[in-house]
Amino acid sequence: MTSTTSQPAVATALRAAVRGEVLVAADPAYDGARRVWNGVVERFPAVIARCVDTADVAAAVRAAREHDLPLSVRGGGHDWGGRAVREGGVLIDLSELRGVTVDRTARTASVRGGTLAGGVATAVHEHGFHAVTGTAKAVGIAGLTMGGGYGPFIGNHGLALDNLLAAEVVLADGSVVTASAAENADLFWALRGGGGNFGVATTLTYRVHPGPIVLSGMALFPLAQAETVLRGYREILAESPDELSLIGGFFSGPDGSPLVMLYPTWSGDLAAGEPYLRRIESLGTPTYAQMGPMAMPDVLGMLDPFIVDGRHNSVPTRWLPAPTEEVCAVLTDAAARATSPLSSLTLHHFHGAATRVPVASTAYGLRSEHLLVEIISTWEAGDLGDVHRQWAQDLAVALDAHALPGGYPNLLGPDEHERTRAAYGENLDKLLSLKKSLDPDGVFAAVPTLTV
Repeated sequence: MTSTTSQPAVATALRAAVRGEVLVAADPAYDGARRVWNGVVERFPAVIARCVDTADVAAAVRAAREHDLPLSVRGGGHDWGGRAVREGGVLIDLSELRGVTVDRTARTASVRGGTLAGGVATAVHEHGFHAVTGTAKAVGIAGLTMGGGYGPFIGNHGLALDNLLAAEVVLADGSVVTASAAENADLFWALRGGGGNFGVATTLTYRVHPGPIVLSGMALFPLAQAETVLRGYREILAESPDELSLIGGFFSGPDGSPLVMLYPTWSGDLAAGEPYLRRIESLGTPTYAQMGPMAMPDVLGMLDPFIVDGRHNSVPTRWLPAPTEEVCAVLTDAAARATSPLSSLTLHHFHGAATRVPVASTAYGLRSEHLLVEIISTWEAGDLGDVHRQWAQDLAVALDAHALPGGYPNLLGPDEHERTRAAYGENLDKLLSLKKSLDPDGVFAAVPTLTV
């Protein structure tokens, strides 16, 4: 717990040590700076350090240690469980630490630690490349990467973490190191799947890929067609080439009626991908279908309407070995009974290149083909949150009979300790050993939370 005397002391120390802005509760900008995407999270840090460079981050880490305050890091602010803000602690805010530098010859992008996925996509697109990100512009790229990174290129290029080449990291003692295959290799291994449990990544270097244009878009079908559409969806996944990423799901249309959603991205030869788009459209009679050549920043922007800051959210997830007929029936029934028109279900297909990475080569623990189900229960402030949480939890429990152990590290809840440990499988012991070595005092209680 934070003492009343430590708050002004750490603020004074930080103002003398950092170039960026330092905020306390009396400052007008404090209230906005402490908030994250999930409006359920209501926490009040003792001080917020808006860091502008690596030296600022290192100073903030040291100040938290010296004043015995809990530490947290806010990158994109999309940890639904709220670990980006710790009550009475020092909050390292990376929102001013943004920017992307593209090396066209090396085919790499150097990305500052607070950059959002949309900023990366836009910067590399301007140079004729695409980057491996998640599915939405507003998510911070560093946190996404260190915990996984399912996205439109998973079949062709793997997870976002599979495209990380190096990172500059501030460790728990405030020292700054570079982690790569050639330097601090154990830390580099842990960063790729172990989340922010080992330090603050202030610069990340990624491999980028030629080709700024893909085939993408969205097709929406009435829920009454779900059985037929999802049968076709399963057939396409079963034969899906690496170039095709097909996200499925359910959300409500403008009139509140539940819809089945299919969201393909084809990242190969455009002519070869056209038949897949036409096939997806023909799975039913869509109420909406618009698919064709798109720039990646626009592809990521398609989900922007569903990611609204300040709404309340609960996001349980499950890993499933396959979208069987039984699983699809459970999901369809849940969509029909959704308690909020803002809620949605998203199904991510893990396949192709992502499955060909040996499990032991990164900390990420599941490399077999599977489906990630995001159960996104969303409601406005003042609504009956318990009802919406219960809907999500009931669906999660219904899927347990079909689920794999563990779950997606980036979306595990702060109290899901057993599922977190199960998520790493054969990599768990090494990961915990490195946590004990690199952060023995548990300074970084990040996503997912690793305890030794």
